[in-house]
Amino acid sequence: MGELRIHSVLVTGANRGIGLGLVRHFLGMPNPPKWVFAACRDPKGQRAQELQNLASKHPNLVIIPLEVTDTASIKAAADRVGEHLGGSGLTLLINNAGIAKPNSLDNETLEDMTQVYTTNTVGPLLLGQAFLPLLKKAAQGSPGSALSCSKAAIINMSSSAGSIEDPYLWNYGQAVSYRCSKAALNMLTKCQSLGYRQHGVLCVALHPGWVQTNMGGTASQKPPVTVEESVGGMLKVLSSLSEKETGTFLDWKGKVVPW
Repeated sequence: MGELRIHSVLVTGANRGIGLGLVRHFLGMPNPPKWVFAACRDPKGQRAQELQNLASKHPNLVIIPLEVTDTASIKAAADRVGEHLGGSGLTLLINNAGIAKPNSLDNETLEDMTQVYTTNTVGPLLLGQAFLPLLKKAAQGSPGSALSCSKAAIINMSSSAGSIEDPYLWNYGQAVSYRCSKAALNMLTKCQSLGYRQHGVLCVALHPGWVQTNMGGTASQKPPVTVEESVGGMLKVLSSLSEKETGTFLDWKGKVVPW
């Protein structure tokens, strides 16, 4: 397993849960990235207070306003990140922002299907497009041709709830729009891996586990995995990824998840 040496990383949905956990871990690395870009909808709002506290202590943390369903917001975020990076590229894009609706097959709606798909699937597509020039720049500036997360990579936060072969926790919650959006995100990851390989960009879909977050938990049942465990595991996985893993669907322990 190689060491994760990242010049710069952008995490979407970074104000809470797994996104905030990722930001904390990157900042706490023995060799932290020169730039950690934490993107969220309302950087000055109450829900981003923990991010604001971190930014006051870490000069390499930059909070970026981003609405992943808004093309103008995405372009502005890419421009802003590019300005901070100067002439260098973005090493790692982590598409973590996502939403879920607890709808069953019987009460799923057009509005919820559309909103969840737009955020969870179209958002990562648009972000990949917008940040590709910076990812390409990072890949070009990295020695050697082998793909890795230390060269240039897109990590899409998926879920085994989107596995068609093994639909995780179906009896716990149908969440049809969420499952469909993650199945589609997995296909997007495969498409990105095929389209962006020539540019030196690795692309992987990751299942973070069933994690104790606002989105993952309910009053009746506590998920088994803490944010710390999930994020620590995922960073180990990121450090081990190579050419042969691009376009795959893995969990936070590095195991292959069935499509």
